Amino acid sequence: MHKKIRPVGSTEPLFSFVVVADTHVNESDNVCSSPFETNHLANERARFVFEDIAQMEPQPKFVIHLGDIVHPMPALPTFMQAVDQFKQISSQLRCPLHVLPGNHDVGDKRIDWMPADQICEPHLEAYRKAFGKDYYSVDVENIRCVLINSLLINSGLAAEEEQKAWLEEQVNSAQGKRVFLFMHYPPFVYSETEHGSYDNLDEPGRSWLVNLMKKSNVEASFAGHVHNFWYEQLNDSSFYMLPSTAFLRHDYSEFYRIKPEVEFGRGDVAKFGYFIVDVFADCHIAYPVRTMGVRTSASTQDKKSSIQYLTNPKSSHFNNVGVELRHTWTEVAQIPATGGVQEFGRKSARNDYPLLALWEMGARLSKVTDQDALDIQTNRRMQLLAKMGHRFLLTALGTPKTSLISANLEAAGVTGIETNLSTARFQSDLERLKAFKDKTNIDIYWCKIHTYDDSHYDGKHFSHFVKSGFTIGDLTTQASLIKAALTTKIINGITVRVEHDQDLLTVAPLLNTFAKEYQCKIVASLKLSGPSIAQSNDDEAALIEKVCLAMLYSKGPEAIQYIFDTFMDVDRGYYPRRAFIDRQFNPNVAAHVFAHINSIFSNTRKISIDTSRSKTGSHIVFKADDQEHQIHFGDASTLAATRSQLKNVTNVIDLTANGREQISTLEDTTTSLNSIQTHPEINAVLFSLK
Repeated sequence: MHKKIRPVGSTEPLFSFVVVADTHVNESDNVCSSPFETNHLANERARFVFEDIAQMEPQPKFVIHLGDIVHPMPALPTFMQAVDQFKQISSQLRCPLHVLPGNHDVGDKRIDWMPADQICEPHLEAYRKAFGKDYYSVDVENIRCVLINSLLINSGLAAEEEQKAWLEEQVNSAQGKRVFLFMHYPPFVYSETEHGSYDNLDEPGRSWLVNLMKKSNVEASFAGHVHNFWYEQLNDSSFYMLPSTAFLRHDYSEFYRIKPEVEFGRGDVAKFGYFIVDVFADCHIAYPVRTMGVRTSASTQDKKSSIQYLTNPKSSHFNNVGVELRHTWTEVAQIPATGGVQEFGRKSARNDYPLLALWEMGARLSKVTDQDALDIQTNRRMQLLAKMGHRFLLTALGTPKTSLISANLEAAGVTGIETNLSTARFQSDLERLKAFKDKTNIDIYWCKIHTYDDSHYDGKHFSHFVKSGFTIGDLTTQASLIKAALTTKIINGITVRVEHDQDLLTVAPLLNTFAKEYQCKIVASLKLSGPSIAQSNDDEAALIEKVCLAMLYSKGPEAIQYIFDTFMDVDRGYYPRRAFIDRQFNPNVAAHVFAHINSIFSNTRKISIDTSRSKTGSHIVFKADDQEHQIHFGDASTLAATRSQLKNVTNVIDLTANGREQISTLEDTTTSLNSIQTHPEINAVLFSLK
């Protein structure tokens, strides 16, 4: 069984459905006309995906495939062989499967510079003979799912006008129904006004389709073809562009800051996947599921089991723990044409993989620079994400700029501003701070900059490296200064820096005590950088322990927010360190731990850590709504020994698992530690006790 566990205690959806894109099934296993080895593995990867879906409990209501069902085009003699392969592979599903055509299934869109077969009547007939209708709708309860043949748009074929009239009628007549649109080609990737390319629809069809997608009763649209993840909103309608289960469109590996690995990025399996969509009475939640390129061969008899814990900012109630986005997180790249399917010019694309990772972690809170709020495009993204539950803390050098007052901060989800000021500058800028506070009514946190006068000097070295944030020691030695600042009522709290080697089991209670005594809020900036500017801090074991502690403590007093500095690995420049995602934007172990705890304890009302029974580097003992749990750290053998010593264990969960580790049976997750395979030396395992 492949189990997908929603956040514990969350509202049950009305139903769920699955969206799959671009399986590119070949005429037989390990055979493909493509020169890329990754393509040769498409069948086995598709077989795993449908196995994954077939074994889900509870079962989805249906599955929708967004096209490029098979790889050989209809003109090839291997087309029907590939169709038969797909039908055999997908036959393991236990729910209805609805498919629509992609360019590999009926021919490419009509463009004069593409040498491949283009859509035509014979190809349409071949598709209809193989799969049935190429556009149609399915009504399920109060939802209308409309499947579109996007290759017909701008084709000039007779069916184009027929589909156009039908589609307008389907959307306009769906009185009282919520409409979901499904298509292969996205109308655009980055901008409604971008130039035509292999990846999008051309005008005039593009504007016509976009206007339909903007209709008030269209809740969401899903597109494939681009083999990468993007998210957009059209008015209040969500627009998802899905990854492939077979291979990455690796021209977009231009996003990376490091050299792509397998086949120049085409085999970046961490970006393969599909979506599960939960439908609720008034909204939906789309959960991305990374398949990690897992394969099932045709001869496999022993089906394994796996468990994935799903979360999302929409469903998360971890409001007081998050990450600092030091790197750009809405970067727009100019993707060069290097040949293949794109020979002319460049195309713009925004890198949404940082967003994908935030969604998978369920991370609602992010610290971003005030530059983001002032940048028109980034502010727009903040407003878009705020509708989905994201919240932002701005950090600014000096007193916040007056231009922020008109930056729609509330709509952008901004809950506070961290102002980085020296003591002298803070005192001289009080009136400016007050004026800003009066006009925005947003929480202000003083993040003290340490100047030369109060920095450490040992007679041998001097420091010209910037350091900001009150230290733990400052809470005692500069308590009167902080109290005086709070007395002004201009600031709501302070930022306290917690160094990488400072133990949260000791620090968090001090922060709670200080916040309670001085009736203030605290941003705890959890530094992941090590002591040396020239050495990398790659201690993932310490990082995942801090993730566990920060998330558990964040369920305590509302006055403390824990923010990890940073979100993405720093592998160059100053203070290199390991973080939540790597430089290819794929999740590290810490991201899996964050997601697990988020999913398991999101709806827990209160968590209390027993510091007397917890031990740094070894284990955390805590109660979540009166049930005892323990998180133990160490290698697999140490954790197996721990399991044998604990009594009354009701559940065992490997918090470091990515959801694709295969275990012999589902029951093993509650009786043994067989799931610990990926990270034998770096583990965090949750034991739940009676």
